[in-house]
Amino acid sequence: MTKQRCGLLKSVCVFLFLLASAWLPSNNQICIAQVLDKQKQLDAQTFWDNRDWDWYKENIPFFECPDADITTTYYYRWELLTKHLTYGSPASGYSFTEFIDRPFWSGAYGAISCPAGHQLYEARWLRKPTIARDYLRYWFRTPGAQPRNYSTWLADSAVALNLVHRNDSQLVDLLPDLIRNYEGWEQRHFVPSVGLFWQTGHDDGMEFNINSRQTKDILRGAPSYRPSFNAYMWADAKAIAKIALLAGKKDIAGKFEQKAASIKSKMQELLWDDKRQFFFPAFRDNEEREGHATTALSRTHETGEFAGDPHGRELIGYVPWQFGMLDTNKGYEVAWSKLMDRDAFFANFGPTTVERNDPMFLLKNSCCWWSGQSWPYATSQTLKAMANVIQRNSGDRSSQTNELPISAKDYLDLLRIFARSHRKDDKPYLAEALHPDTGSFEGHDAYNHSEHYFHSSFCDLVITGLVGLREQSDNTLVVSPLAPPEWDYFALDDVSYHGNRLSVIWDRLGTRYGYGIGLHAIVDGKKIATSSEMKSMKVELAPSISEPEKAPSMASARVNYAVNNDGDYYPRLNASFTAPGTAASKLHDGNYWYHINPPNRWTTGGSPNAIDWVEMDLGAIRNCDTVKLYFLEDAESIKAPSEYQLEAWNGTEWQSLANQSRNPKTPTGHRSNTITFEARSLQKLRVTMSHAAGGRTGLTEIELWGLAELPYVSPRPPAGNIAFNPNGSGFPKATASYSDRFGGQPMKAIDGKIVFLPTPMNRWTSYESPSKSDWLEVEFENAVIVGRIELYIYDDRGGVQPPTAVVVQCIQDGKWFNVERPEMSPPNPVGSAMNTVRFRPLETTKLRVVFTNAGNARSGVTEIEVWRE
Repeated sequence: MTKQRCGLLKSVCVFLFLLASAWLPSNNQICIAQVLDKQKQLDAQTFWDNRDWDWYKENIPFFECPDADITTTYYYRWELLTKHLTYGSPASGYSFTEFIDRPFWSGAYGAISCPAGHQLYEARWLRKPTIARDYLRYWFRTPGAQPRNYSTWLADSAVALNLVHRNDSQLVDLLPDLIRNYEGWEQRHFVPSVGLFWQTGHDDGMEFNINSRQTKDILRGAPSYRPSFNAYMWADAKAIAKIALLAGKKDIAGKFEQKAASIKSKMQELLWDDKRQFFFPAFRDNEEREGHATTALSRTHETGEFAGDPHGRELIGYVPWQFGMLDTNKGYEVAWSKLMDRDAFFANFGPTTVERNDPMFLLKNSCCWWSGQSWPYATSQTLKAMANVIQRNSGDRSSQTNELPISAKDYLDLLRIFARSHRKDDKPYLAEALHPDTGSFEGHDAYNHSEHYFHSSFCDLVITGLVGLREQSDNTLVVSPLAPPEWDYFALDDVSYHGNRLSVIWDRLGTRYGYGIGLHAIVDGKKIATSSEMKSMKVELAPSISEPEKAPSMASARVNYAVNNDGDYYPRLNASFTAPGTAASKLHDGNYWYHINPPNRWTTGGSPNAIDWVEMDLGAIRNCDTVKLYFLEDAESIKAPSEYQLEAWNGTEWQSLANQSRNPKTPTGHRSNTITFEARSLQKLRVTMSHAAGGRTGLTEIELWGLAELPYVSPRPPAGNIAFNPNGSGFPKATASYSDRFGGQPMKAIDGKIVFLPTPMNRWTSYESPSKSDWLEVEFENAVIVGRIELYIYDDRGGVQPPTAVVVQCIQDGKWFNVERPEMSPPNPVGSAMNTVRFRPLETTKLRVVFTNAGNARSGVTEIEVWRE
């Protein structure tokens, strides 16, 4: 080759390199070499309900190991998270439910604080921090959130999230909220003369427990200084001190360090029993039941009916180790000798919540008896605490078994048991509690209650315990696996950590992953640390790995405009056909899942139409660029449509949205069908669906995304509803023949809020009424002409169901009479939907709706609107 040709070739190569470099993503966006074939990992599992492969690939760390139960449960737990993931509102963003059905005692959008710490520790490992950060802010900045209804560890969780996704300014932004939350607990639950926080077992997540059962109130009794709750408050105090230092507030940091030190000292002094070598709750008050008295400040079984009994241990005695709270030089670790003992906590599907030989050990085939059942909430805590003890004790596993009564092998055994506990009929599943000897959930997963329950963690235990990824506050990482060196392999792939894409692998033979024999840490496809043995190693990372230090933006954000959980008039949905037992309102409740029971769906089952549609009115012009449709596909002849059209209303007609990009190309069930288009202004959207052969179409959710200015403002309802009284004072007034005792009051039916879900409780019902019919009345200050009412009928499918008939009456000359020529649409009352009654316009001062109750159920409405016609 001549010099000229060589020079020309070099010039071309340089040019091509520079051209390619111009199109390469930035350092943080560079394409990462994957250790695992993600689709292959997904295809290996057969349980999938949510088959949104794109979501998993974009959001979760992937994992494999030789233990099939652990691997399957790992992926199931990520799917379980999606069933509880809730987009509450454009103002609050994402949150999580605990129960799949949002029980009436939950807070805004169904969240309950009890499992929030578990949920945040789990969600922090999602590759993008948006969901976890939204959920943290939710607890302090969302009306209706209830951060102190149950014990939890929110400040500690905030720091834990920041250890994975570094953004100190966003963490500091929460400092005032976290301090107010801590002070709220202090005002209500701290006893200065004792130096500890008290809590009931009920509000600590343990309703019927061995101490409450020694009081007159076995459900909520026994306010106690509990090792669990005091460990949470210690952890939160330590976390607030750390955040305060980041904020440059040394005085606040010192104050909370002192609080933490005092709690730790008092707990070790008052709750540790040298004789039984365990941490126990201590009663706050003198208690009595059936002639047996327990004394204030006595620990479990020190006084009372079982005084002197050598048992009384509960799993909550291990919670202090969950946070690394205890001194290591005082011999507390002896408590762990009971964990793997069959005469204490160990069971084939355990551990048990109370040691087996306790005189109050009791297995109940019903909800919420924490005196022996296996409880995933506590199992998660115990495994987290167990990993902390073993990993903290020594990075060298050869010394662990000699110094501790538990070992890495014990951790693996218990994790395997926990993984196998996630099964029902040989399929992945989880409910509130299970029998510790059989693994049965019978009695603990009542219909539409705790199915696929999100009250614990598992993926975090795999990531931080089994694989041993231990987060650090500096630019390092400690990998301290508890996996057995006898395993031929494991891999944790594509973890987001401090802005890097990290993988941790073990390859005993060096033939599986292509990185050689041993334990390896890989960043951006490059091996940066290795060990030939399965032992702890420290990984040094590049210094420029943190997220940009920016405070939360107050200018704009991407929001889902379609969601409506607050009961606002807009956005609202209308459908060409709705199958009985389903509801269009389910399409914008912020949740999606696909199984038939419990339901979360709208379907056209039984529709006479070949094509059906759903329309959405946002109530205002919005800037939108993405639609997501979550189609159903199940055994009830509900199928994804053969095709669908997206149209926008231009003021006079429906027009197809131009330049759509669809993923997937054809309609597919059990996943997001994502349609993107050039950002455009729209107010009304219609989805028209052509039914597949032999089936009808169904959806579990519709999302409509775009860029919104903040703060987000909901559109006002249209004028003309003369029953509207948002303040509840003056006229109009609402009264009823009977109102339930749980807060379902008539005035809530005219406050402008339409809420078909159990929470927030915004409705009137006649639940427990002794009558076969009941009425709801609206009185106006002056005579009005009316001709149409809209009834938004509430249906909980239990004690409150749609009436069998509705009659509209008006008053004239002091007498009630039925309106003339009433026309009801739909013809028969339908729950969780708008029911319209049109009639000949007339003048009146009072209007009454008489409901004929359905059997033993009673009637209810979340809103009644009265319109002039």
